[in-house]
Amino acid sequence: MEEFQILLFTLAVAGCSIALILIPGVATAWLLARRNWRGKSIVETLVMLPLVMPPVATGLILLKLLGRRGPIGSILFHSFNIEIVFTWRAVVAAMAVMSFPLLVRSARIAFENVNPRLEQVARTLGVKRWKVFWRVTIPLVMRGILGGMLLAFARAIGEFGATILVAGNIPGKTSTLSLSIYQYIQLGQDRPAFRLLAISVLIAFVSVWLSEIYFKRTEKVI
Repeated sequence: MEEFQILLFTLAVAGCSIALILIPGVATAWLLARRNWRGKSIVETLVMLPLVMPPVATGLILLKLLGRRGPIGSILFHSFNIEIVFTWRAVVAAMAVMSFPLLVRSARIAFENVNPRLEQVARTLGVKRWKVFWRVTIPLVMRGILGGMLLAFARAIGEFGATILVAGNIPGKTSTLSLSIYQYIQLGQDRPAFRLLAISVLIAFVSVWLSEIYFKRTEKVI
């Protein structure tokens, strides 16, 4: 029963993290794929940093930003009485930050693979730019976005380093699959640890497998 609750909590917070980064992730991918501006390389580097930085370093940054005395955490706490650190919200924040680069990278590749002529044809027919984006561009890149979401979801499910630092491992409150596996191993409880491990591997396998299918179909369509 406890393991089932851990699974449900992990899936729920991972889903929330993907919903949180979806719009900004797609917008960032479009900007990086279609626009050139001064400092673009810096933005690209910042977006991809969580992929190469130690997760605990990312967690420490989040801890400083989202704590009660941090620039973001203090505003949320004093203005809206919302606590972030060591709550489920911190788990969502850690997952979102760590999975954001994967969504951006996948969506950016999809945007770059769209044939500009298709959009130009729609523009010559008198369709407004924003309608072209929603009716032509988005349908063409949707499989790439969905593939990126699946990869980001898999990354969120497996997140450990940043989460344990900014959210802790509080049973029934912030314990995810990864954190629970670590805790069970520390306590010498191998059976529940391996059961959760099997679940984690299954979720990751299905997510990556589906994302590969989406990417291959995207290449064929575009």
